[in-house]
Amino acid sequence: MYNNDRVTRRYSEPFKLKILAELSTGKYNKHQLGKIYGINRSTINEWIKKYDRKDLMNTRIMVETNDEISRIKALQKEIEQLKKLLLKKDLDQMVDESYLEVAAQKLGYKNVLELKKKLNI
Repeated sequence: MYNNDRVTRRYSEPFKLKILAELSTGKYNKHQLGKIYGINRSTINEWIKKYDRKDLMNTRIMVETNDEISRIKALQKEIEQLKKLLLKKDLDQMVDESYLEVAAQKLGYKNVLELKKKLNI
């Protein structure tokens, strides 16, 4: 094979605009359009840039002010505190259940439920 055996595809302007129009409807994404028409997604991205259709690019822009950043940090700190409290509560509950099991055995009850029933817990 020769180096010049590669196929160069040229797409017409109306075809490019048709692809971008289909993309803008939301019916198909870039990957699906690429499969349907045999076009690489990077080619579609080039057309989006060429025709200045930034609304079709997959971009994520996060704008945060100092107030938002400090609020997020405060919320994260609060979440950590709540996690610790929940863990402590769970551990306390496990300890209480263990005490009840030992008490039920020592007092001669069959199980913890019987002891709870007797003590109205």
